[in-house]
Amino acid sequence: MSENEYISKDVVEQQKVVEEKKKKKSSKSSSKSVRSNPLVQILNGEFLTKEFVLNNLTFIFFIIFLLLLLVGKGYYGKQLSKDAENAQTELDEMSANYVEVKAKLEEETRRSKLRERLESKGLHETVNPTKVIRIKKEE
Repeated sequence: MSENEYISKDVVEQQKVVEEKKKKKSSKSSSKSVRSNPLVQILNGEFLTKEFVLNNLTFIFFIIFLLLLLVGKGYYGKQLSKDAENAQTELDEMSANYVEVKAKLEEETRRSKLRERLESKGLHETVNPTKVIRIKKEE
């Protein structure tokens, strides 16, 4: 077609429709390539420039703060359980020492052992039973 040639209105409208369809197809294919690669957007940092992220930045910081609290709570729980285990181990150790010392004391304070140790000092066990003297108080 030459520049001065007459074109009917219908032909022009059809050409516009065809051009618009081509533009839509090309824009859809480009938007699909962007939407189909969110990993690439994250790695490039492009998702940070979107309006959604910028408008909800305070909420995102709040979520990050909650995640940090969650991690801290986990470490605190581990520390508490470790402290409880150490305290239980120490308690078991002390109770074992108590039983051992009590057994040694009972062994050393037996009547036969006391008799043997006191004989060297000249003290003997009495054969007569002890007598209790009671005085009645007059009122």
